[in-house]
Amino acid sequence: MPTFSRRNALILGGVGITGTAVGATGFFVNQRLSSRSSQATTSGNSLIEPTELQSVDGALAVSLESSPQQVSIAGRNVQALSYNGGVPGPTLRVRPGDTLSVSLRNGLKDPSNLHVHGLHVSPEGTSDNVFVTVEAGDSFDYQYELPADHPPGVYWYHPHHHGFVADQVFSGLYGAIIVEDPDAIPVERERVLVISDITFDSAGNIPPATPMDTMSGREGELVLVNGQLTPGMDARPGERERWRIVNACVSRYLRLRLDGQQLTLLGIDSGRFESAHEIDEVVLAPGNRADLVVTGSAGNATLSALPYDRGSAGGMMMGSRNSRSADEIVLATFTVAGDTVAPVAAIPMQAVQRDLRSATVTARRELVFAMGMGMGGGMMSPTINGRAFDASRIDTTVQFGSVEEWLLTNTSTLDHPLHLHVWPMQIVEQDGRPVDTMMWQDVVNIPARSTTRVRIAFDDFSGKTVYHCHILDHEDNGMMGIINAN
Repeated sequence: MPTFSRRNALILGGVGITGTAVGATGFFVNQRLSSRSSQATTSGNSLIEPTELQSVDGALAVSLESSPQQVSIAGRNVQALSYNGGVPGPTLRVRPGDTLSVSLRNGLKDPSNLHVHGLHVSPEGTSDNVFVTVEAGDSFDYQYELPADHPPGVYWYHPHHHGFVADQVFSGLYGAIIVEDPDAIPVERERVLVISDITFDSAGNIPPATPMDTMSGREGELVLVNGQLTPGMDARPGERERWRIVNACVSRYLRLRLDGQQLTLLGIDSGRFESAHEIDEVVLAPGNRADLVVTGSAGNATLSALPYDRGSAGGMMMGSRNSRSADEIVLATFTVAGDTVAPVAAIPMQAVQRDLRSATVTARRELVFAMGMGMGGGMMSPTINGRAFDASRIDTTVQFGSVEEWLLTNTSTLDHPLHLHVWPMQIVEQDGRPVDTMMWQDVVNIPARSTTRVRIAFDDFSGKTVYHCHILDHEDNGMMGIINAN
């Protein structure tokens, strides 16, 4: 069993070693609620998973409509955004080699589009093209061709029109994508858990983000699990469940624990361990996903988000703000009772992923993430290599078919999780120390005032896309660059 230091555990997805249903809309209340959202709520219902749509004969065709909706959330009537009337939107379940077609209708008042986060598909044309603009009232037909060897795991979708991403995701626009395993992993049941956060004012509307929110990265006062308030889950002793967990929060890190139960991590993002790891906890940066197996032990347990310190935003004229999720939040309950079930087959070994540590590196570059002083010496501006995003500028040109090594340097006092579209990253070093295990992720956290080194194989697809901080307020405010592989 490999071991991880605490520092490596955080970048490696935070590993701490030792059917169809109706979409739900209900929210969990943070202990630190202000008066603007502290009205009475109800809780304790059984977990309801989002509507699921599954491919048939190699294809899945989906219609998605983004629109403002009045929904009942934990006993309150509130205004949110949704896909097809649900928060989250429907779960899309496909297999490697499938064609996923999505007809997106934008029922919002602002422009939008769609990003299939983590999928290894083309960034051009009608595929995962974040430069597409779907104006209010218009539609666009996407088509994604998954490679036959696409990594299995949990992915997700959300809007990606620059300048509107944080607001639209924070307001409820997101959903899970599952890419099935070639060979099934033996479990009693699967659960999709999409975790996100949001804030409502006393009138049930989502207030605009403050300047300090956008600089630190907003954390909502209400935390969702499939749109429900502290939902309950039940199992029998010995039952094995597979939990597909998505961190759809705009800025919140999730340090997840389920004490008293056996947790086995299959992988983070598109990365999959050759053999599953027994863990105590897992840390998911915004945008990260966990593929987790839970084996029930008799008793009552809570899925909790423990405190995580992602740094502080200081040094600006308006003062500073700590970005620490300071309270433990009970996300869901897990009750294990009844007769013990017979043991199921062992989790099979997984296919070995390519290890770029032995690959020939054709280019090396550094990306520096900083919070520079904005115009007039006011609020600080998030930048990469000293520049804010410019849609007319190519920031990085790479050779198609090459392997590059990137040194990710964070000079700021806040963590920054880097997301690279299309091509996953292999983490090879953290703060000068080699990473002992093979880890592939598409969101890589760079702790405050530290460095992380990754390697990337720019294969299978050429074209233009982006890399950015997945604290979505930072992305919208300039911490993003354009990359072209040709």
